[in-house]
Amino acid sequence: MADETAPLIAIVDDDPLFRETLAGNLGDVGYQVAEWPDGESFLAQFSETSGLDLVLLDWKMPGLNGIDVLRRMRAVAAEPPVIFLTVLSEQIFEEAALMGGAVDFIEKSRSFTIVAKRIELILAGRRAEDNAAPPSRVAVGELVLDLDSRRARWRGKPVELTLSEFALAHALASKPGRDVGYRDLHEACRGKGFHAGAGDDGYRANVRAAVKRLREKFKAVDPDFDAIGNYPGFGYNWGGAHGDAD
Repeated sequence: MADETAPLIAIVDDDPLFRETLAGNLGDVGYQVAEWPDGESFLAQFSETSGLDLVLLDWKMPGLNGIDVLRRMRAVAAEPPVIFLTVLSEQIFEEAALMGGAVDFIEKSRSFTIVAKRIELILAGRRAEDNAAPPSRVAVGELVLDLDSRRARWRGKPVELTLSEFALAHALASKPGRDVGYRDLHEACRGKGFHAGAGDDGYRANVRAAVKRLREKFKAVDPDFDAIGNYPGFGYNWGGAHGDAD
């Protein structure tokens, strides 16, 4: 039986029999499990459900599908890691899941032994990251961020950034190619819980203005700079543009 110190895994799936079977198997190998039958009910409790270590997410559900659930999760928090566990097998779905920030994509036809091993490896990797010494710099392509001095360089040239602009660049560049939600970017610049105005629009307006200033700083050094892409309605990314600049 799982104890209170065991990792807590969420199952979000509209198939009650599948949820029951998977929850039982996870409990048998020592995990704590929480279950939700759809994306809406999960998201309604997500911010209040503390200590989630991993989410197992179905793609095809009534109402919100899995990728929409993932996007909304990432708009409010960078964690926990998400594994898609679905009947879908086409590569296009796997690519969309991984681009959206999932850490794995597993077909439901795979045995529980394989699912459990993937979970074990992901959780072990997170523990190793938590215990590792923080890096002193981030280097992504032509960008170098010195985390000790809070200095940025682009193509070997210094880019003069404020502390909040540096924090924004770091939040994006530390997840190259991945979309980072407005709220996560706002908290990177201002700190968790800082008031940003009414609703999501307040966060978006603040982040859009900050990203505009950040782009201008890089363009002053390199007029061809285009490394910051955006996911309209969701957030921004470093090196993975989805649409027109926000």
